[in-house]
Amino acid sequence: MLQTIKDFYMSTGFANITGPQAIMMLISFILLYLAVKKGFEPLLLIPIAFGMFLTNLPMAGLMASPEYALDGSLLQPGGLLYYIYQGNKLAIFPPLIFLGVGAMTDFGPLIANPKSLLLGAAAQFGIFITFFGAIASGLFTPAEAASIGIIGGADGPTAIFLSSKLAPHLLGSIAVAAYSYMALVPVIQPPIMKALTTKAERQIKMKQLRPVSKIEKIVFPVLATLIVTMIVPPAGSLVGMLMLGNLFRESGAVARLTDTAQNALMNIITIFLGTTVGATATAEAFLNGKTIAIMVLGVVAFAFGTAAGVILAKIMNKFTKDPINPLIGSAGVSAVPMAARVSQVVGQKENPTNFLLMHAMGPNVAGVIGSAVSAGVLLSLFAGF
Repeated sequence: MLQTIKDFYMSTGFANITGPQAIMMLISFILLYLAVKKGFEPLLLIPIAFGMFLTNLPMAGLMASPEYALDGSLLQPGGLLYYIYQGNKLAIFPPLIFLGVGAMTDFGPLIANPKSLLLGAAAQFGIFITFFGAIASGLFTPAEAASIGIIGGADGPTAIFLSSKLAPHLLGSIAVAAYSYMALVPVIQPPIMKALTTKAERQIKMKQLRPVSKIEKIVFPVLATLIVTMIVPPAGSLVGMLMLGNLFRESGAVARLTDTAQNALMNIITIFLGTTVGATATAEAFLNGKTIAIMVLGVVAFAFGTAAGVILAKIMNKFTKDPINPLIGSAGVSAVPMAARVSQVVGQKENPTNFLLMHAMGPNVAGVIGSAVSAGVLLSLFAGF
């Protein structure tokens, strides 16, 4: 009887848990606290944190791959999360997230002010600075550095998309860094914005945007998909799904599809994507010096992306007739609409009558396109490294 009890105990997780697994579960609890109590990107951080918790439960085997005998017969079927994770591994989930994002996005401010595309492009500067920084550290291969650099785009699905192709072993660390810093945009950006601008610049009032016709809004997703995919073919899946969702929205002819993309499909994919990304954060993959370096480089990426957008807006002011408030340049990172709201809040503190939100949405949605293009460029350069 005692031996039976002992055998049962030895088969439980309590007898098999390791110190690193306990640490990872503690980290998952901290992330859950930040998501629930502090509101740090809860829609994705809660699934990521719980996925991290599940994958580090000893003996559960939720991310175990299937095992086969020499004759091809199945010995172990594999864990639940392993099969769901194939949607990330095969780069299916991130484009579907982009489909929902497109259905929720109004590209009108970008169409009304095409110059804001340059601000969205400038904010991608942080991606490439961080890429070179990761290479210089000597800790990462070019493919790993490219995956880390994309954190600077402030676009979680894009970071997951690129990491799943170039550095799947770093996916958990990169995803946690990307979504943690996206939640901290209101903390990270304002000091940089204020340091790079004068009070007079922060008080600039911008000319009201022109109305955008329905025809322009319908043509834009088709034209954007054509141009971007012809120039950077690997970006086609992200940009194509983004623009398909936007075409659903702007056509006004498929309300049911628009609603599905915005709500049901988006919510389902968010659960699958977040949980399985978290499930890649095993103790072996997460508790190492590379994870610390990724977290540090993530801050660098955000800082340089923010600074580049602000600085380009200041430069553009020297050549444009209508003044640009440099604060909207910081919205070029694609944390939609959070970065645009930060521009609005900082600008309104300097001038309560100033309304920058719609102006900032131009570079903000341009940043979504820019991060997808940057991912396509990096993928075409470093696939196979």
